[in-house]
Amino acid sequence: MNTKIKSQLMYFLHINFNRPITSLLFLATYFSSQVADAQDFNIILGRPTNNSITVSILFKQSANFYIQYGTNASSLNQNTDTFTTTSVFPSEIELKNLLSNQLYFYKVQYKFQPASNFTTSSEFHFRTQRTNGETFTFTVEADEHLYDKKGVRNLYDICLKNQAAANPDFMLTLGDIFGDDHYPNTITEQEIDNLHEQYRPILGKITHSIPFYVCLGNHEGEMDYYLNQNPGNNMAFYATKYRQLYYPNPSPNSFYSGNTQQENWGIGYPENYYAWKWGDALFVVLDVYRDQCDTSAKPGGWSWTLGEPQYQWLKSTLEKDTSKFKFVFAHHISGQGRGGIKQAKLFEWGGNDSKGQNNFKNKRPGWSKPIHQLFVDNGVNIFFQGHDHVFAHETMDGVIYQALPMPSDSTYMIGKLANADAYTQDTLAGSGHLTVTVSPSCVKVAYMSAFLPKDTNAVNQKNNHVVFEYNIGDCSALGEQNPKSNSTFKIYPNPAANLINFDLPSLPTHNSIQNISYSTSPVLEIYDLTGKLITSTSETALNIAHFPSGIYVVKAHINGQNIQSKFIKTPN
Repeated sequence: MNTKIKSQLMYFLHINFNRPITSLLFLATYFSSQVADAQDFNIILGRPTNNSITVSILFKQSANFYIQYGTNASSLNQNTDTFTTTSVFPSEIELKNLLSNQLYFYKVQYKFQPASNFTTSSEFHFRTQRTNGETFTFTVEADEHLYDKKGVRNLYDICLKNQAAANPDFMLTLGDIFGDDHYPNTITEQEIDNLHEQYRPILGKITHSIPFYVCLGNHEGEMDYYLNQNPGNNMAFYATKYRQLYYPNPSPNSFYSGNTQQENWGIGYPENYYAWKWGDALFVVLDVYRDQCDTSAKPGGWSWTLGEPQYQWLKSTLEKDTSKFKFVFAHHISGQGRGGIKQAKLFEWGGNDSKGQNNFKNKRPGWSKPIHQLFVDNGVNIFFQGHDHVFAHETMDGVIYQALPMPSDSTYMIGKLANADAYTQDTLAGSGHLTVTVSPSCVKVAYMSAFLPKDTNAVNQKNNHVVFEYNIGDCSALGEQNPKSNSTFKIYPNPAANLINFDLPSLPTHNSIQNISYSTSPVLEIYDLTGKLITSTSETALNIAHFPSGIYVVKAHINGQNIQSKFIKTPN
């Protein structure tokens, strides 16, 4: 088997190998005793393709090791070479020439000096790329914030266990995971190194069997503005350097597309935006910080942009792809403002300035259309974002704007209290992650709760419980056509040619944490019988004169519950 170990020395040789404890007080107190993990190593899987995967392994001390792997758990019939590694840097082993659409099992054989015999690790696993027609699951989280103690380690551990229970093919984080840009001019290289290294044993409890993708957040500090301050010796450079060292993100090759512009100071491909195909879905991860933040540490409005190279790559990627489902991920809509569809109407995303004037052609010469319209015209189903620390589900022009809660908020209310007013549709408190199941005919998105044991109860505070769920397409093959409720509501007149009215039931409000009750405006989504989302509304009446004749399904989201009904559109 042709295997490859990637030397981690490269441009890291000048680092202090002694790794002193960080001088930041919040790190000293928070990580004290937290990362003294009993395990001998941690693994971050990354860059899965149709025929390969990268195993990033970091031992607690110098070791000799090799990897046994195969498609039969009882007979791991393939071995890598034996490698020698130090406890300073992780080693990246690329397992190549694998079978596509295949479940693999592996173990690590390792020994520390002066041991003469190898120790066998637990059994781990991973999957290579799914082919069309395969059903699979992935998970998404955002805004872990362990570095500044907004996030609570014990609760995050629970959320990770919940994600592992879903047996996803991979997981994504949407940023604010490593931090910390609170001290951009005084934070040291060693502190940035520590921030990235100390997260590995936490995440590594599940990423030995779940490949991990990083989408950059604002607190990662990887902005052009900082890259250009004292080039090669600044927060953004060191943040990029240690992210690349500890977490194998995709760079452009025959499987992944992405940023082909290599950067100076040894960075090479920054591995900051990328796309790939998995089963019947296209995945596109954006970076809303690099190649644009060149004039201010906090740009906004028209001065905040994806940058033309990334925009043109995004446009080409979406236009050329014929996948049934398309998902786009970013830390937030470019512009730094809070919210989903409110922000999607503005600046390069929607074309309008803050006064409602459309200045897109003047502000973005050479760009064919705003980003939201690019999504609409090319069938993007869901745009996932973090940043606001709250679950919110909104729809505009058939595109779902999906905001994620924190996976580690032990108050369960940080985002709800701070940012709920930035959203117009389903906005829920709590902590947790999203589990997304993709089948050939549908996508099922579930907001899964995370609770500390002391906060659970038998009523509405259950760990790893569905808080909110919705489908795109026909999910009957997954065993649930409408998972929350089989109730219907009245649509009249029915049949109708021009105008229909909705008589919605009064459903109980979704009880949030700490006995706080709230309700959200009802959202109605109208689908044709192929499962295509036609439009959405929060009004109680809808003009359907322009609809083709036929049968339509209306799904209503009311106070965290889903109900549905149908109507017939007759000729005008």
